[in-house]
Amino acid sequence: MIAPPQSAAGKSRAAWMVATFFGVGHLRPGPGTYASAITVILWWALSRLIAPGWLVPAAVMASVAVTLLGIPPSTVVARESGQKDPGFVVIDEVAGQMIALIAVPVVWKYLLAGFILFRGFDIIKPFPLRRLERLPGGTGIMMDDVGAGIYALILLQLWIHFVAR
Repeated sequence: MIAPPQSAAGKSRAAWMVATFFGVGHLRPGPGTYASAITVILWWALSRLIAPGWLVPAAVMASVAVTLLGIPPSTVVARESGQKDPGFVVIDEVAGQMIALIAVPVVWKYLLAGFILFRGFDIIKPFPLRRLERLPGGTGIMMDDVGAGIYALILLQLWIHFVAR
């Protein structure tokens, strides 16, 4: 398990906490799967506290916030760990999974479908997701998962609106 350098300042430690989603990135096996599953569970729980008319805006705001707030810490952790895209950085899975759940009814079958679709696209990385990994630093770490989330969102919305009726 790679942890922040002992001499890391509070700022660096905060970056490691965010990038690893408060340590979830150190769970084995499959830290990205754990991060995605926890995101789905957290969204389900938080959705109970949000007025129905605010679910979509809240999901969009959460997705944008996690994406933008995840880039700098991912950059720091990649630099400090000496790895281009460390497997223990899972804030990208949180962002991508949250994107996949935008405008999805908060019902177990849709949440599960969103989880499976996102993880599938994140693992397979269909074109052009692998190219997004080439972007520098935390941007490259985050953007392939953002793309996987968008792919999952599109397929899930098509399923909801045309098949699952």
